[in-house]
Amino acid sequence: MVTKDDLESFLIRMSADYDEVDEGMFVVRSTHGGAVVVHHSPPVLLIRMKVMNVPEDESQLLPFFRTLLELNATDVVHGAYGIENGEVVLSDTLELETLDFEELRASVESMQLAASSHIGRIQELASAGREG
Repeated sequence: MVTKDDLESFLIRMSADYDEVDEGMFVVRSTHGGAVVVHHSPPVLLIRMKVMNVPEDESQLLPFFRTLLELNATDVVHGAYGIENGEVVLSDTLELETLDFEELRASVESMQLAASSHIGRIQELASAGREG
């Protein structure tokens, strides 16, 4: 099973810009902006990235949520979009028992790429109701 120390050594190997903000909880800053939280919480590793706030205009929610679900099905390789406390997040859960360096790197990089490539599209949907 991957330990907290193993996880930190993986982050170092990734040349990640990170800080440990709590015991076993690391914030990994992205070169694309934003940050990924990586939390060692046996028996799993939780990976989460805030993308944006949920739009306040209720008339925009159906196309907004539909787009997130379509992106989950077609473009998000690791993890999925979700909603938590009024925020759109990308999250992934990996088993510590079988986790290796390549799997962690693939998950973090996939989430960062998804967020950076989708943000324009989903922000446009979120603001479409305010333009009229």
